[in-house]
Amino acid sequence: MADTQAFFDYITTGNTFKGDAIIMGAAMLDGETVTNALVKIPLKTINRHGLIAGATGTGKTKTLQVLAENLSEKGIPVLLMDMKGDLSGIAQPSPGHPKIDERHEKIGIPFEAKKFPVEILSLSEQKGVRMRATVSEFGPVLLSRIMDLSETQSGIVSVIFKYCDDNKLPLLDLKDFKKILQYSTDEGKDELSKDYGRISSASTGAILRKVVELEQQGGDLFFGEKSFDTDDLLRIDENGMGYINILRLTDIQDRPKLFSTFMLSLLAEIYATFPEQGDSGRPELVIFIDEAHLIFNEASKALLNQIESIVKLIRSKGVGLYFVTQNPTDVPEAVLSQLGLKIQHALRAFTAKDRKAIKLTAENYPISEYYKTDEVLTSLGIGEALISALNEKGIPTPLAATMLRAPMSRMDVLEDQELKELITDSKLVRKYNEEIDRESAYELLNKKIEIADREEAKEKAKEEREAASRSTSRSRSTRTRQSTLVKTLTSPTVIRSVLGILGKMMR
Repeated sequence: MADTQAFFDYITTGNTFKGDAIIMGAAMLDGETVTNALVKIPLKTINRHGLIAGATGTGKTKTLQVLAENLSEKGIPVLLMDMKGDLSGIAQPSPGHPKIDERHEKIGIPFEAKKFPVEILSLSEQKGVRMRATVSEFGPVLLSRIMDLSETQSGIVSVIFKYCDDNKLPLLDLKDFKKILQYSTDEGKDELSKDYGRISSASTGAILRKVVELEQQGGDLFFGEKSFDTDDLLRIDENGMGYINILRLTDIQDRPKLFSTFMLSLLAEIYATFPEQGDSGRPELVIFIDEAHLIFNEASKALLNQIESIVKLIRSKGVGLYFVTQNPTDVPEAVLSQLGLKIQHALRAFTAKDRKAIKLTAENYPISEYYKTDEVLTSLGIGEALISALNEKGIPTPLAATMLRAPMSRMDVLEDQELKELITDSKLVRKYNEEIDRESAYELLNKKIEIADREEAKEKAKEEREAASRSTSRSRSTRTRQSTLVKTLTSPTVIRSVLGILGKMMR
């Protein structure tokens, strides 16, 4: 057996920081918890991103809950993606349990039941603060990548946006975008061709089909007004605790296109609007993306490139991204390479492929004289995990198999009445849940087409009147000539002349 005191000193020294830190639990040696050998994560490196991985039922969601609670307690706002609907209990204190007390006694820290300020958000028609964005806010480049358009099709989208900007046609929802696409190859074909070049109806048809696909995944609910202001994710309550914003996604698990659309727009908006933080001592916002494979599995190559770019850049804005998934291989290598914190729950080795994946996972962790990492990965219990973070100098902390502390809030969902009260008291619900359908491209183009149709109808009526007038004039002139001829032929003088001529011919 390894020397427990040496191990204690090794863990304690490696988890001593100048600044503030979050206590995750106590390190374990040979399967036993070493009391007060506390494993910590410094606030300074929280914005270096992270991964929480492990097989189903190993405690990933509770680990996420612990991190969110401790960040909130230190005045740092959090955004959680709640795929399974089991995080709303953070708004209520834990009822406690003897096993929780026993766990914390082993760890060496007291247990305190506590509730946290929570805001419930929604992308769909579920109850909560509605999160929306306008098509204009996406811009042509991001919208094209979301729909996986070709270079030619992306160029047409850019032309459409330019035309709308030049003609003050707001693009707010997908209805507006579809209308301008139809207009560009129908009523407005000549107008757009003159100033912006010819637009192929085949290309606009292909784009329209992509828009319809996005609508079927719920995009019509997401695009529109009132647009969500990302600054509302940064609220602190009257007690100095950061709000835990829980985005309920239980009804969009089968609509990954909508989820990836939202995530990309949110990250892009945060990057565009948040000020540069540099190497500050604490993050401004921490985002946890549960079931992260939903973003990456359904994303196009262009979309993946965009996500990877934002992950690399958004750290400077003081934002930390944490991906929660069953297997680290669910996250692209380009993203994994950017992650500073890794919390690995147990993995199960049922097949040769599983064992190979475990071996590869073990190689991603620092070498430790106290652990055979690949063996530890399969022997961890529920609520235990391997943790490797970065210290304040960016150096990995000692790898520690950790008995994790219990959440301070309820490890269950809110009851219907509790959820109703939480949403009723929300200031953001009152701010964002009024649907606005102001005059935009759809209405303005319809007016323009209507006016053009009226002008065309007037012009046609005028032409018909002029044609009728010319016809009437010709008819009157013909009747006049006929009348004149009849009068001439029947006059006595003409008759006498004709008879005289006939008489001479007969003689």
